Amino acid sequence: MNTLHCASYRLALDRPLVMGIVNLTPDSFSGDGLAGDVARGIAHARYQFDAGADILDIGAESTRPGAQPATEDEELARLLPVLEEVGRWGLPISVDTYKPGVMRAAIRAGAAMINDIGGMLDPAALEAVAASDCGVCVMHMLGQPGTMQQAPVYRDVVAEVDAFLAAAVERCRSAGIADQRIVVDPGFGFSFGKTLEHNLALFRALTASARGPFPVLVGVSRKTMLGQITGRPVGERMPASIAAAMLAAQKGAKIIRVHDVAATRDALAVWAAIEQGEQID
Repeated sequence: MNTLHCASYRLALDRPLVMGIVNLTPDSFSGDGLAGDVARGIAHARYQFDAGADILDIGAESTRPGAQPATEDEELARLLPVLEEVGRWGLPISVDTYKPGVMRAAIRAGAAMINDIGGMLDPAALEAVAASDCGVCVMHMLGQPGTMQQAPVYRDVVAEVDAFLAAAVERCRSAGIADQRIVVDPGFGFSFGKTLEHNLALFRALTASARGPFPVLVGVSRKTMLGQITGRPVGERMPASIAAAMLAAQKGAKIIRVHDVAATRDALAVWAAIEQGEQID
């Protein structure tokens, strides 16, 4: 698949796209949560936009371990004022939510993609996305938000995650969502029910997974797995995050979800120039 369809946007996949994170939660694991402050949320979105993000991913509910679930009203109160402004900038906006009601409201407000950590398991979520022309990212997680990290067990993490994502894709197709609108995400991270060993096994298998027809999104920026490898606190994980982004690109990932957009784009530009004889736009 060479093009991703996200509402009116057609995103070429001939190079990895950089997805900039805009976190409107009060309790982000990475320390970048903006606590629903509309002005700061818009300012951070502008910072990611100016840094060269290809997509902005706006989230208004934390999924870090122990996080308290937000109500639909709380999530929308944080999300919509920022989305309505940022949606005017001519860049595709992804909304990170698993709630069907939030999906519907976000799509009405101009979201071009829904990023669902729930893997489109909820029939109402499928219905909300299928009734639109937006893109959808289906992610694997084990358990429920807030408790996914508690003693995750797999017989074969790669096979089980691949099977989950294949089933999620079929749910989307059966609901009428075209292949060109679908992205898959293995769901890296302690928060999504994987130990360090599980995450490393999934990362090693990315090459095989990325050979399928659906673009793969990788989001490991600043995550605990990088801290476990390097011993660095969350605020000192940018070099490790960039290294992981480079490896993901080399293994075929088409969307890299990051906190540090400019640094990631620079690293990918060097990789493209050396390995592919190209320059990133």
